Amino acid sequence: MVKPARPHTRFEKARIIGARALQISHGAPLYVSEKILRVEFREELVALYGVEEANVRFVLDPLKIALLEYEQHLIPIDVDPHED
Repeated sequence: MVKPARPHTRFEKARIIGARALQISHGAPLYVSEKILRVEFREELVALYGVEEANVRFVLDPLKIALLEYEQHLIPIDVDPHED
């Protein structure tokens, strides 16, 4: 993601994450690897599938993936602030 000139507002953050989640849900390639998804969401995967299955599965929720990509500054989307 391009380093923003200023911190994003909550509305801009929601717009970026929402747009990226929509892209992911339509089959766009991910900017994080499956390994990173397994590590970041390990507790959730263990709770859903058990310890053994957690090693081979990863999170499929586009919103969670988009949020992780946003937090790691991997999304190449930014907003154009219209200064008055």
